Amino acid sequence: MPGPYPSSLSPQRRWDGWLLGLLVLPFLGIWAAPLFDLDEGAFTAATLEMFLRGDFLTIELMGAPRTDKPILSYWLQAASVAAFGFHEWGWRLPSALAAAVWIGLTYAFVARVLDRERARLAALIIACAVGPAMIQRAATADALLNLWLAAAGYAAWLWLKEGRALWHYAGHAAMALGFLTKGPVAVVVPATAVLLWCLSRREPARFLRWALAPGPLALSAALALPWFVAVSLRDGGTFVAGFLFKHNVGRFGGAMEGHGGPLWYYLPVLILSLLPFSGLLPALAARLRGLWRDELMRYGLIWFALVFALFSLSGTKLPHYLYYGYGGLVLALAQVGVEVRSRGLLFLPGVLLALILLTLPELLGQVLPRLKPDDQALLADYPAAFGAVYRAWFAAALLLGLILLAQPRRGWMPGLYAQAVVLVLGFALLTLPAAGWLQQGPVREAGRLAARLDGPLVLHGVNVPSFQTYAGRVVSRRPPRPGDLVLTRTSRLPEINGAELLWRSRGYALVRVRG
Repeated sequence: MPGPYPSSLSPQRRWDGWLLGLLVLPFLGIWAAPLFDLDEGAFTAATLEMFLRGDFLTIELMGAPRTDKPILSYWLQAASVAAFGFHEWGWRLPSALAAAVWIGLTYAFVARVLDRERARLAALIIACAVGPAMIQRAATADALLNLWLAAAGYAAWLWLKEGRALWHYAGHAAMALGFLTKGPVAVVVPATAVLLWCLSRREPARFLRWALAPGPLALSAALALPWFVAVSLRDGGTFVAGFLFKHNVGRFGGAMEGHGGPLWYYLPVLILSLLPFSGLLPALAARLRGLWRDELMRYGLIWFALVFALFSLSGTKLPHYLYYGYGGLVLALAQVGVEVRSRGLLFLPGVLLALILLTLPELLGQVLPRLKPDDQALLADYPAAFGAVYRAWFAAALLLGLILLAQPRRGWMPGLYAQAVVLVLGFALLTLPAAGWLQQGPVREAGRLAARLDGPLVLHGVNVPSFQTYAGRVVSRRPPRPGDLVLTRTSRLPEINGAELLWRSRGYALVRVRG
């Protein structure tokens, strides 16, 4: 293992408050945007149905079985909204809590195996990089899964180096909880990373001792299996079959729901999702050979390269799949990052991100004429989403980045921290709410109106499960019938016989079907 590395920060004590600030960041803005469809809408609508049915064992969405993910995220969402209310921030609170623990765990591990300076940089990347920052504020399973992956990967390393039973049991428990959150990926990623690292040292027996120890295996089974057994007894194996074969084997073998992409799909995802820290990637590439010779760095690189390769080969590709390897990647980024002295590599990506977000309204204006008519109607009022505060914030972020670029080469870490925090605050409090209002504002408004009206709720020609969350009762996807309240796009109104218009906004319409 490397180190110890001397820290150039002085005094050390002043950074403790900055770490606390990073732990608070995931909670900021979780109230500010409507729930996004499809993912947030599907998770929250399925959790809502548990309350409506009085059944917290099986998972259904709009009256049909939902086999996408196991139960843990739904249980945590249910506990959150039961305690705090059915609000956006109540749905998202479990993800924010998981993110805060993920950030703190990253800091604690890197401080233990490297030093505090690198720990601060690693935690800063997890807290403020655009990709992780987005899933940390989403009512989905991804922030929770990334916590379990980080916990499993870090505990496995500590067992490999220290051999303590605590880390053995902790790693297997994290994999089991990850399996209960999103399935096999929570076991495949850390287990394969450990296997490949052991093989790189010609120690396959070491992997077998880690993987097949009876006590940790028994703990994993006790945590992960009871719900799968119980739900199988209830539904005759419907969930397990759909979950394993359709949503795991099927996703790898082919593009599901149009989420495909070329082999190089994750190269731009890596660069964009790491903003404003993408400048550390060239520094990492320049030192790759030396990093590979270091045992810890090799472990982190294997972890990330495994995820990158696995999902590049997968038929279904989504940006957040790449983040499953960020627990390993930040080890290498933090290692080289504290030694980078090029202000261009450190601050120019943040300048570019500020410029992109500042000019986002103009970019939308350029794209709008190329969109489908329904989407043009939805985004027609896009200037209203970006007010003076939005413009001023990102203009200030741009100015800050330019000042940091022009400063002397000493004392770069406080500037990087300030730039990253300013950008992630603007992203969470201004950009995401603007995007939410544009995409989801009419759906939320229609759902809240439907909650006050009588009659069966139906979606026609749209797939926006957040409508069910906001309406507070089950919504069906079937042909409209007399007496139904139907949410549709205005372009689909001629398809509904006897439609009485109740509400219309930006291409969406809520109608009652006359008998």
